[in-house]
Amino acid sequence: MMTALITSTVFKPVLMASFIGLNVVGMQAQAATNNESSPTASLQLISLDADEISAENGADNLSDIADMLDAADASDDAIDSVADESALTDEADDINTDIPAEVGQVSLNAISPETLKTFVAVVDLVRREYVDTVNDEELFNNAMSGMLTKLDSHAEFLDAEAYENLRAFTEGDVGDIGIKVVYRPKAGYWVVTEVLNDSPADKKGIAVGDYLHQVDEFKLDDDKQTNDVEQLLTGIAGTQVDIVTSKAGRRKHTTTLQRNNNHPQVIETRLVDGMAVMKLPAFQNNSREKLLQGLISLEAPISGILLDMRDNPGGVLTSAVSVASLFMADTDVVQVKGRKDDSRVLSTQGASILKPLPVVVLQNRYSASAAEVLASSLQAQKRATIVGEVSYGKGSVQSVIPVNDEQAVKLTVANYVTAAGNKIDGIGVEPDVALLGNENTWEQQALDLLRAKALASGIRFVRNSAVEDNILEDQTDEKQIDEK
Repeated sequence: MMTALITSTVFKPVLMASFIGLNVVGMQAQAATNNESSPTASLQLISLDADEISAENGADNLSDIADMLDAADASDDAIDSVADESALTDEADDINTDIPAEVGQVSLNAISPETLKTFVAVVDLVRREYVDTVNDEELFNNAMSGMLTKLDSHAEFLDAEAYENLRAFTEGDVGDIGIKVVYRPKAGYWVVTEVLNDSPADKKGIAVGDYLHQVDEFKLDDDKQTNDVEQLLTGIAGTQVDIVTSKAGRRKHTTTLQRNNNHPQVIETRLVDGMAVMKLPAFQNNSREKLLQGLISLEAPISGILLDMRDNPGGVLTSAVSVASLFMADTDVVQVKGRKDDSRVLSTQGASILKPLPVVVLQNRYSASAAEVLASSLQAQKRATIVGEVSYGKGSVQSVIPVNDEQAVKLTVANYVTAAGNKIDGIGVEPDVALLGNENTWEQQALDLLRAKALASGIRFVRNSAVEDNILEDQTDEKQIDEK
């Protein structure tokens, strides 16, 4: 999901200490033999011993890397001093896969020197033998990224650009990969019609005319609308998304991109027969304020709210709680369960300014994470009618943990369930009213349901800097809510 991302992200601007325990798993390997019929027979074996790398190979001094690896196992200095008994040489016919007895005694909380040595060998092999010149910084960033993405689809290593974009997201930006696509019936595919210069897609070679087959796990077909695909490509700024593309008539391939093409999030708000239709694309620190500003901008009495969270991938979890606080008072919203701590309950806070208004929430299969937190809490309290289809089912929380001023790790640190203890992950939120048929008709169906609950006289929202936004005042035939 977008990633996703599009993902529920708890942003932590303070430095957090993080320790990684690496377990050693014993494995047996078969000796490699030369075979002239093998397609790999002509490959050269590269020495794992830095001292045996010839100068003519152009290898750099690996002492800095060795120092770093020594520091990684500081508590087991004696192991680092064990002689290398399994080094390859260019003349070797067989690979010695024996593990020294001393290495077998490595603590399960430390990484095997053999594994460290292999890692250095792979880095050096790529530096010297890969067809193109590679940058060491990029290699190590890729290694860290691979380590995290193998944990789960939501964990990521954030380089300086992605980290800054994610920080920007919490303050109001969303991101995409910089392409426009349309469905071409004659071709039977979604086709890229625009690629922004220097965008993430442009940098990875995506071009006008390419076919777009899939976004993350969602396969694209003629049932999708252009807005659906745009929402899948758009999400939390700085997060990763996998797209499957092809040149016309050629093999498909997957490209991993970061949503680094930033632009401000817009909460679309319009008035339909006295009812406010509000499209909430993601949860950010300012989502609560933007929702209120949208209601003020209508400059008319409101008799009910249709909150459209279709394609909403989540975002800042505490923002979902803040939005829930607009509709409910003194209510538990979600339980968060970490690895070590007891479960923690997040509850509404402050005045529930929108409590008098009836609410219908519209969701689809792409509504995820924080969107599911809000929908499930409103549903449990019978505060809103949930309509549409079963939501995505993402019940994990990611924290953004800075490792320095420019880089960070996005790591899954907890799971969440509804306030009543019901699981969301892999299940989703079941709507109260299932909507079928073309999704373009869902808004009208949702409005018909809301109309039956709408207030006879509406509530008008106005801006008044002299009072707080939690003051409710009566004015003639309608009520007025002042927002600072």
